[in-house]
Amino acid sequence: MTDLSAFPIAKRWPARHPERLQLYSTPTPNGVKISIALEEIGLAYEPHYVDIGKNESWTPEFLSLNPNGKIPAIIDPDGPGGKPIGLFESGAILLYLSDKTGKLIPSDPIRRYETIQWVFFQMAFIGPMFGQVGFFNKFAGREIADKRPLERYRDESKRLLGVLETRLKGRQWVMGDDYSIADVSMLGWVRNLIGFYEARELVGFDDFRSVAAWLERGLARPAVQKGLTIPAKG
Repeated sequence: MTDLSAFPIAKRWPARHPERLQLYSTPTPNGVKISIALEEIGLAYEPHYVDIGKNESWTPEFLSLNPNGKIPAIIDPDGPGGKPIGLFESGAILLYLSDKTGKLIPSDPIRRYETIQWVFFQMAFIGPMFGQVGFFNKFAGREIADKRPLERYRDESKRLLGVLETRLKGRQWVMGDDYSIADVSMLGWVRNLIGFYEARELVGFDDFRSVAAWLERGLARPAVQKGLTIPAKG
């Protein structure tokens, strides 16, 4: 029997299947990256719903695995050398899963690094900028009378969509014919920008036709559709 007792998070969210990879998450853009990747890869895992509305990601147990207090986080009982490993930060987890399975990333070293750069592009730019648009367009930020912050994040989000549009023009996926962790990292964020964040008109999304076609292709994938709803609310 696999022993996860060294991880305090496993006490608050007990594993029914401790031999499987443990996912601690919520279906946000960062969270669904990992559930989508796991569904695409076909790796056995057990999801645990972390209720961010109840600040569960700031509990001592969660912070023991992810000191940044953000979802997602994982424990893989079958880590490198067969030893358990706990990881946080979605980009690092995506890369780990690809390295572990040899899936969702090209084997050619040059194309591998090109893929990683697009994951970093999402982590450093798309995620933070789209998140700020969401705050100022839909949440408490919309009550702020000074609209300059919203305009700043709107303009930067449009610029980033333009970068992605240029990359996707004439390509099926970010890496051409190869669907990869680069696509997985961004699909949830673009979907939220125009859906949950209600910013479709704000950023002029319909002008980015290659991005729109890419998003449609991505959302049509069965693993993506399933991953968008994992973990189910407890």
